[in-house]
Amino acid sequence: MTAPLGRVLIIAGSDSGGGAGVQADIKAVTMLGGHAATAITAITVQNTLGVHGVHPLPLDVITAQARAVLDDIGTDAVKTGMLGSVQVVETVAALLDTTPAPAVVDPVMIAKGGHPLLEDRAVAAVRELMIPRAALLTPNAPEAEALTGLTVEDLDGQRRAGEALLKLGARAVLMKGGHVAGGDMVIDLLLTPHGETLLEGPRIETTSTHGTGCTLASACAAGLAWGKPVQVAAAEAWAYVAEAIRRAPGLGGGHGPLDHAWPVRGK
Repeated sequence: MTAPLGRVLIIAGSDSGGGAGVQADIKAVTMLGGHAATAITAITVQNTLGVHGVHPLPLDVITAQARAVLDDIGTDAVKTGMLGSVQVVETVAALLDTTPAPAVVDPVMIAKGGHPLLEDRAVAAVRELMIPRAALLTPNAPEAEALTGLTVEDLDGQRRAGEALLKLGARAVLMKGGHVAGGDMVIDLLLTPHGETLLEGPRIETTSTHGTGCTLASACAAGLAWGKPVQVAAAEAWAYVAEAIRRAPGLGGGHGPLDHAWPVRGK
């Protein structure tokens, strides 16, 4: 019997506040009709006010979780998020080599509140091991700067960095523009070897943006898991996240979560 499409294996850290990490990933994949499975890389003590602790899981436990999923349920796409260390990057890269499923790589480096989630020395490992394995790479401006050494301050900077990341081996790059200052519009730029697509919308003035990167990457993975072209998957994910930001419930006293479940309440 042919396995159903829409299976996504999420390899990322856990967010106790439910706004980012695997919690956000599971919500996004589920809301877009997929089946979410997980291999947790770290437990974070976290809420809207910030990250108060990070507890990495043993490498063999990360591998065992992923293998348990891959060897039984299988997957149609993989999404990676917080990896944290060189050793975890190496472990996850090796896992990606065991499945033909496309990987959406979110190169998570810093939490919304400013807490580092990737060791400085692990940036090179992400560049060398994860980027060449990415069917889609989803960096924000600071992450792209760290990975390429280029300045990303405007759309041209997004384009130059995205092109550099394609040359490093990513098959597609979604350059997020939320960190690019200036203007009333936010532009995310999807680049592939065949051209570029602009995803543009009004900047929403809100503090409820915790987990936007995790959510966008997982929403893209859900689309790829259903066999959609990357341009379609990215556009649908972008629209889903934009509405989730607009409908954010305003929880907590800091950077609040999105409304991941808005599709079940209708437009």
